[in-house]
Amino acid sequence: MTNQQEEIHGLQENRIFEPPAQFKAQAAVSGMDAYNKLCAEAASDYEGFWSRLARENLDWHKPFTSTLNESEAPFYKWFDDGELNVSYNCLDRNIKNGLGDKTAIIFEADDGTTTRATYQQLYEKVCKFANGLKSRGIKKGDRVVIYMPMSIEGVAAMQACARIGATHSVVFGGFSAKSLQERIIDAGAVAVITADEQVRGGKQLPLKSIVDEALALGGCTTMKDVIVYKRTGGKISFTEGRDTWLHDLVEAQPAECEPEWVNAEHPLFILYTSGSTGTPKGVQHASGGFLLWAALTMKWTFDIKPSDVFWCTADIGWVTGHTYIAYGPLAVGATEIVFEGVPTFPNAGRFWDTIDKHNVSIFYTAPTAIRSLIKASDVDPKVHPKNYKLSSLRLLGSVGEPINPEAWMWYYRNVGNEKCPIVDTFWQTETGGHMITPLPGATPMVPGSCTLPLPGIMTAIVDEAGHDVPNGQGGILVVKRPWPSMIRTIWGNPERFKTSYFPEELGGRMYLAGDGAIRNKDTGYFTITGRIDDVLNVSGHRMGTMEIESALVANPLVAEAAVVGKPDDTTGESICAFVVLKQARPTGDEAKKLALELRNWVAKEIGPIAKPKEIRFGDNLPKTRSGKIMRRLLRVLAKGETITQDISTLENPAILEQLKEAS
Repeated sequence: MTNQQEEIHGLQENRIFEPPAQFKAQAAVSGMDAYNKLCAEAASDYEGFWSRLARENLDWHKPFTSTLNESEAPFYKWFDDGELNVSYNCLDRNIKNGLGDKTAIIFEADDGTTTRATYQQLYEKVCKFANGLKSRGIKKGDRVVIYMPMSIEGVAAMQACARIGATHSVVFGGFSAKSLQERIIDAGAVAVITADEQVRGGKQLPLKSIVDEALALGGCTTMKDVIVYKRTGGKISFTEGRDTWLHDLVEAQPAECEPEWVNAEHPLFILYTSGSTGTPKGVQHASGGFLLWAALTMKWTFDIKPSDVFWCTADIGWVTGHTYIAYGPLAVGATEIVFEGVPTFPNAGRFWDTIDKHNVSIFYTAPTAIRSLIKASDVDPKVHPKNYKLSSLRLLGSVGEPINPEAWMWYYRNVGNEKCPIVDTFWQTETGGHMITPLPGATPMVPGSCTLPLPGIMTAIVDEAGHDVPNGQGGILVVKRPWPSMIRTIWGNPERFKTSYFPEELGGRMYLAGDGAIRNKDTGYFTITGRIDDVLNVSGHRMGTMEIESALVANPLVAEAAVVGKPDDTTGESICAFVVLKQARPTGDEAKKLALELRNWVAKEIGPIAKPKEIRFGDNLPKTRSGKIMRRLLRVLAKGETITQDISTLENPAILEQLKEAS
């Protein structure tokens, strides 16, 4: 996108919506003066600002005296001489504050069955789980992979690891055996916690058998235990000595477990995200800084109150499910929904029905879900949100990708009834929590814009040399100062961490978000314009093009493959693959058959979410005379647009015609 085009993009939305006066009056951050005061405090005394917040919002077993340690930048350390326990801060502290009988989790199963757990009940479940893990020899510093369905047990597994100081790595239940195997090996995991099956959309889907398949692939030399939660009672194979039922493991365990006090920099979790190479990146987060920001953003962004029922619709396999299901809500003593199902089962009114059923007051979902429900309500007016009360709602949120203004307006009018602020949150796996977002009682909202950075988050837009660009001109989004919840390293690959996030071209001290952005000339509001690297954002989930290309080329029929993103009305971006086979280019029904075969292959290699929506076959790929694939041309072809760029360096112009049609 040229600067001129970006300027138009940044200024095309002129509608501004002020926070409702009633909301503003009771908000944690009330009005722009309060927001500006916090920003000014951070600007004038950066370490003092974060030190105050860490002391006010967390319980420390050993108080810290060092706030920010920059001696090994960009490997920043926060509160690194302090000690705490994340599970203690989420459970014990709330019980000591009189919230033992308060509902912590309302579990809404796929079939609508509801189970509740109070803070006391969750504490006991976590302690028994933690003691069970210890009985298997799992200890502080060990890594545990969690491959679980959405459930109270899934959250308890994460909390139990945190309680004993084990570092967890949650793998989304839609990932394949090969993806699971890669993550077990990379993390050096000693155990996998899984379930017999998961239930989604009325279907029972395997989990334990995928774990068996992953371990059978070999290389998981550190693995000793597979702990299995009985979700459905479905038939599974059992390996004696290795496999243990969760209910047997915890049955005789005490309901109390002394927390393992860990250094604030102790790795809480590793979460794998796609990069622009074929190898997934293990994003490592620290205990103290991550929990602080999870708690703070619950208070600032979501304006959480004791009476709220909070619902984040994400899966615990993604970072949103870590920060805003497993940790953030519990760290502030909130009541939250954990949802097993899908938004369209038994019909596309499921979200709205669930909000009414449980009096949800804060609803946080993805633009992909919103767009799919807009379509569904157009097809079947019975599932339109206007047919539901939704009167309990007071705040809406959006996460995972930029929300287009049309979807924002539909969400505001039809779900929020024009009375609920929308927090359009920009953040990433690597940032640990919200970075740029409206504060619901302070920031005037503009549809499609994530507005302004949170206090203490020093964002900027720069050019390729790291120089600030003026408002109204697009560039590269960076964060100029470290913040507590930031990624600490890439597990086992510190050099990749430095080159990926703190490149020397930008001076080696600025965090590179990997997104392009623009600021409005008048308001200074940020709008995210898309990825600047070879990473796709499909339904809010990031996947590297190289990872998908590597999976395609691993098929014995494929000689070469290139993958690009294509705008999609529902998922935001869809995957378009250009493939060269080791045989003659197929056409007609043969091409359709091979395309289906390759889609299923990718699903098996990585997971269903990585399946290309389109596959196009060619005798070759468009390359320069030096052999470089011209991806910019593939992006134009994927969109169905006319190529107007210079193709004088293209070795094989005739190939472009072949690649216009999808199979």
